[in-house]
Amino acid sequence: MLLDLQGKVVVVTGAARGIGAAIADVFVSEGCTVVRLDLASEGFPADPRVDLVCDVRDGGATRRIAEEIEGRFGRIDVLVNNAGVLAESPIETMDDAAWDRSFEVNVGGVFRMSKAVIPAMKRQGAGRIINAASFAAIVPSVGSGAYAASKAAVVQLTRVLASELGPYGITVNAYAPGMVPTAMNGFADMPQAAQDRLLDTLSIRRWETPQDVAQLLVFLASDAAGYLTGALLDISGGKLATQMPQRAYELAAERPSA
Repeated sequence: MLLDLQGKVVVVTGAARGIGAAIADVFVSEGCTVVRLDLASEGFPADPRVDLVCDVRDGGATRRIAEEIEGRFGRIDVLVNNAGVLAESPIETMDDAAWDRSFEVNVGGVFRMSKAVIPAMKRQGAGRIINAASFAAIVPSVGSGAYAASKAAVVQLTRVLASELGPYGITVNAYAPGMVPTAMNGFADMPQAAQDRLLDTLSIRRWETPQDVAQLLVFLASDAAGYLTGALLDISGGKLATQMPQRAYELAAERPSA
């Protein structure tokens, strides 16, 4: 199957670093024109790209950015709502500002950016909106109340948008990564015992890479995914697919293949 995205105009939020940067790079490798958005220009690649500063919490800014992109390239084919923040704290001691920021960025950013690109996508009769949820939206962790609640809200917003935009040839889906080591979560910097405890929850026992996520998004952006909308795609490596996935690795070590 050839996923031909050549010439598509793709907008990626939170794209200056981490998973967002990798997503942008993969779409570039597929022949797309990629517009990277982030809160500040620091972290954007030095080579010439289409990079714009945008705070996804600002409705006026997101609307102006969308108009600028459509004016420059004539269309907006794909929006990847990747921008997000993580606030970790028990609910009892959660700072009000941290709670509010989680929703302003993680949910409000999806709302405002989607709202901004919808007119262009309607005019062209096609489009793909792809939203970053999280495995925390499926099974939350202790101390992740703000993050998990905001990502669960993204899933429901995705479903509503999918139905509202179906008549216009626009699909809307969400994806739920599992454990991708980033500066935000610090997984790779944990003591080995702590890393092993997390990896033991995975059916594919390795850290997820940003490229694992990006390849799914390439599919969702393609014509091959044209009948897929309103879905939450779990790309967590089978995190907690069974109660104790590490047992399969113990059995495999005891009974190696002949």
